[in-house]
Amino acid sequence: MAKSLSHYLCQSCGYQTARWMGRCPDCGEWGGLLEERAASERRSARGDGVSSVLHLATPITTVDISTLHRVSTGLAELDRVLGGGIVPGSFVLLSGDPGIGKSTLLLQASMQIAQGEGIVLYVSGEESLQQTRSRASRLGPLSDRLLLLAETSLQVILDQTDRIRPTILVIDSIQTIASEELESPPGSFSQVREAAVRLMALAKKKGISTIVIGHITKEGAIAGPKTMEHLVDAVVFMEGEGHQIHRLLRAVKNRFGPTPEVGVLEMTAAGLQELANPSEVFLSQRPSGASGSVVIPTLEGSRPLLVELQALVAAPSTAIPRRVFNGVDSNRGVLLLAVLEKRLGLPLSACDVYVNVVGGVRVGETAADLGMAAAILSSARNLLLDPGLCVFGEIGLAGEVRAVPMAEQRLEEAARLGLSHCLMPRHNLDRIQSDFSSLRVSGLRTLEELTERLET
Repeated sequence: MAKSLSHYLCQSCGYQTARWMGRCPDCGEWGGLLEERAASERRSARGDGVSSVLHLATPITTVDISTLHRVSTGLAELDRVLGGGIVPGSFVLLSGDPGIGKSTLLLQASMQIAQGEGIVLYVSGEESLQQTRSRASRLGPLSDRLLLLAETSLQVILDQTDRIRPTILVIDSIQTIASEELESPPGSFSQVREAAVRLMALAKKKGISTIVIGHITKEGAIAGPKTMEHLVDAVVFMEGEGHQIHRLLRAVKNRFGPTPEVGVLEMTAAGLQELANPSEVFLSQRPSGASGSVVIPTLEGSRPLLVELQALVAAPSTAIPRRVFNGVDSNRGVLLLAVLEKRLGLPLSACDVYVNVVGGVRVGETAADLGMAAAILSSARNLLLDPGLCVFGEIGLAGEVRAVPMAEQRLEEAARLGLSHCLMPRHNLDRIQSDFSSLRVSGLRTLEELTERLET
C-alpha cells in the first residue's frame, strides 16, 4: 500500500509546501501553514451520488429555457437580491457578521418555500435539531416538507440529498462540513474547497438549488478559499450594525440577476420583516432645524433610496485634525475636502470633519459627492438647510458638478416622499423628460452655484 504523504497548506491563500514555515511566502500570513495529509489513493469517482453521463455539445438554439422557473423564497427583498427568486440548480453563498441573522433569514425562507413550492432540506452543522425547531417556532407555521438534518459529514449530506431530492438544500454553515476522505479539520482550506466543489457538482447535475452560509474573517472577507466565491452563482452579503434593527442584503455577484442589488429588512422578535418603504424609515428620525443634515437620493442596484447624510465640522481635538467617514468611501471624502478647501476657501485643513450616513447604509457611488459637500458646507458655515431639500451629483477636481446615471428615478423617489426641492447636475436636468410638478428642481454647474443656492 502506498504511504500517505503530508504537506503544509496556507489557510489564507492555499499556498502549498512540503515543509513548515512560520510565514507564508505567498500572502505573508504568519502561522497560517498547517499540516494536511493527502489520501493514499485518489478516488476514481467523486462518490457524490451522481453517475457519470456522456455529455454531448448542444447548439445554443436548441437549449430549452422554458422550464427555468424561479422558486420564490416568500421574502420579496431576498427575491429582489437574487434576481426574482432562486434559479433551479443554482449555488448561492450567503455571508455576513456573526449574529447578523443569516441563519434566521434562511430558516425563515425555508419555511416559506416548504409552505408552497416544494421540499427543503435544512442541514445544520452548528445547532441541534431541538435548537433549530425552537428557533423556527417563533418564525411562523411549520410544515412537514421542511426536513432538518444535524450533520457535519459531507458524505452523509450528499447521500441524504440524493435520496430526498429536495427543491432547496440549505447548508448552515459550510465551515462546519468535513469530508472523511481528508484528514484536515473542518473549516480548513482543503475541507471548505472540497465541500464547495462537491455541493456545486450536485446542484448542477441534479438541479437542486443549494444555499450555503459562509463565515467571514476579522477583516470582513469570506473565510476559506477564494475559489469558493468563483464557484458559486451568487454571493450575497448580509450587513447591518449589531445595535440596529435594519439589515441590508447586498448581492456582490449574481449570474442570474443584476448587481449590486440590495434588499432592506428589519429584525423583529418574529424574525426578519420586509420594509415596503425603506426611504421613509431612513428619514423618519431626521432632526429639524439642525445644520449639516441633507437628504441624498442614492441608487442600490436598480432601487432608489433616500438616506440622510450628516456632517460635522468642529475645532480640532488633537494636533492632527481628524477625518472620520462612516457609510461613504473615505478616500473619496478626503478628496472632496481638498476640493472644497481649494475652490471655496473653506479652512477644513484646520478642522475635524465627521461624515456619517444614518441607518447603517453604505453609499458607494459618486452621486453622493454633492450631498456630502452640501452637508459639510452647511456645518462649516452653520447654514440651516430646507428640510424638503435633497441633493445629488458628482464633483470633479475642478469644482464642476458632473452628471450621474438614472436621475429621473432619483427624482421620482424624492417626489414620492414629499420633498419639495432638489439640487442636481445641470447636465442631468437638461435631459429630464418627466414633469415633476410637486418638486422644484435646480441644476448646478459648479460648487460656487451650490454655495449661492444654500445661502439664499
